[in-house]
Amino acid sequence: MIPVKFDYLAPTSVEEALAALGEHGDDAKILAGGQSLLPVLRMRLNAPEVVIDLNGISSLRGIRDDGDAIVIGAMTTHHDVRDHELVKEHALLLAKAAAEVADSQIRHRGTFGGALAHADPAGDLGAPALALGAQFVVQGPGGSRTVEADDFFVDLFETAIGDDEILTEVRIPKHTGWGAHYEKFVRVAHQWPIVAVAVTVKGSIDEARVGLTNMGSTPLRARATEAALAGASATEDGVRAAAEQAAEGTNPPSDLNGAADYRQHLARVLTGRAVLKAAGAA
Repeated sequence: MIPVKFDYLAPTSVEEALAALGEHGDDAKILAGGQSLLPVLRMRLNAPEVVIDLNGISSLRGIRDDGDAIVIGAMTTHHDVRDHELVKEHALLLAKAAAEVADSQIRHRGTFGGALAHADPAGDLGAPALALGAQFVVQGPGGSRTVEADDFFVDLFETAIGDDEILTEVRIPKHTGWGAHYEKFVRVAHQWPIVAVAVTVKGSIDEARVGLTNMGSTPLRARATEAALAGASATEDGVRAAAEQAAEGTNPPSDLNGAADYRQHLARVLTGRAVLKAAGAA
């Protein structure tokens, strides 16, 4: 199907993009990698009058070291996140999760910031960003502000980004030397995860961060499991016992891929596997 006719704008700076967004308001849509927006336009599920393409803004791409954090530009591709040495050294969980995003074609076109701003609870990057304590830098007419990961994901396909704001970069606190694993359960290759678990652990196991994908309307932290794992030894029995609490406080959907109670079962099993692999015990 062919999209409804729209005007196309290609700003070369964030300020120019914000001006266009302010001028056109609700009639405009932001285009990043286009892996979520373009199918929606083709199916005519959305018909904006204006599409504002961010691909010409070079300042939104790239990964840099910034002291106690690495900073990832919003227009950086999944492929670059997966392969960048700074990410593999200081945020290994992100590199492993980015490697699981769809297929090679989408990883080369889709963007880190675009996926996070889209806020699909089945997306592969929200739970790792949440587990790593990411900080989201958004820019609007009044300047830039930083949103903590716990406050960024508001609801299904909804974030703390204002209607007149653009996500410009994501700061990831360094987790240098932490083990990491992203355990994803699908029925067919390249599918959205039915459930996935993002885990990063310090030592064996001094501290653990556990993020859950597709277990509610937003990415979630399995905080009860994190508390149970703190200071625990990476034995299979101990980890499995802690993983039994992974589904506490979750509200997963029921659909053709699985009922809510099945997804809660998966969360417990996958958490156990992911923690053991992250700790190097499996």
